[in-house]
Amino acid sequence: MQLSPAIPILRSFSEAKAREFYVDFLGFAVDWEHRFEPDAPLYMALRRGELTLHLSEHHGDGSPGMALLVQVDDLDALHAELNARQYPNMRPGIEERDWGREMTVWDPFGNRLRFTAR
Repeated sequence: MQLSPAIPILRSFSEAKAREFYVDFLGFAVDWEHRFEPDAPLYMALRRGELTLHLSEHHGDGSPGMALLVQVDDLDALHAELNARQYPNMRPGIEERDWGREMTVWDPFGNRLRFTAR
């Protein structure tokens, strides 16, 4: 038996803000989207490299304020890429931690993504 990586479900409250942050700023691609009806809440799957995230506007799917630890092979390259995009709400820096180097970004819904060097 082999376990697959977990897919976090993060709560979102605005499709426009989610796309601006996750697609335009962080560089994720939308894998698929689902709504039960045209005016129903959005459930969306995102992917960048081997990382998959799900965003949900459904009550009870995730809780604002989640924290994710994402290991990257080149933290400096990711840092430079994100800062070059000049996203108006975030200019992340890299911090030295006891466990290594880390760059933290907060999405518009209070979720925190902590990118750390492998």
